[in-house]
Amino acid sequence: MKLNDRLLNAYEYNGIEYRIDMAFDNVLDIFDVLADDDLSDFDKANLGLLYLFDGEHLDPERATIAPEDAVETWNDIFENYISVADKEVVDYDLQGNPMPKKATKKLIDIEKDAEFIYSSFRQAYRIDLFDEQGKMHWHKFQALLNGLPENTIFKRIIQIRAWEPSKHESKEYKKSMSELQEIYSLEDDQEEVE
Repeated sequence: MKLNDRLLNAYEYNGIEYRIDMAFDNVLDIFDVLADDDLSDFDKANLGLLYLFDGEHLDPERATIAPEDAVETWNDIFENYISVADKEVVDYDLQGNPMPKKATKKLIDIEKDAEFIYSSFRQAYRIDLFDEQGKMHWHKFQALLNGLPENTIFKRIIQIRAWEPSKHESKEYKKSMSELQEIYSLEDDQEEVE
């Protein structure tokens, strides 16, 4: 995101510029499609394009995107317009050698954390995300999400998930944090309490 560039709302294909729907809720719908293991990559690409182009690319009369170009076009759009992947950071030791990568914990799940994100946006920015559906651009949403203050519930939950015990902490604190980590865990294999 650059403040001196316009937000991306169009995609050029075969020399023609097409409007794409980059509303945050639309992009979140696309993430749901991408998580569906029952769909092929081709189906995911077509559905992603369907969401972004509002079905226009599938209209045989308009033929905006040729079926053989669907996956490549989708990959280009995803990588350049949507992707939330962080740039890889490599740490080096004192001799300049790359250090081994630590296994990283998953700290955020947009779907499971929805209520915490919603309440944090209300608290920090006085923004009702339901009122912003269809309006707020994905890049604005990402910037605001990343910039949430430390005193919001969502940031606190991320801190809890990232916490690792230290020898300087009391047994009570460690026990409390371990319990909180269990409560806010993103692990799928947790048994649900009835």
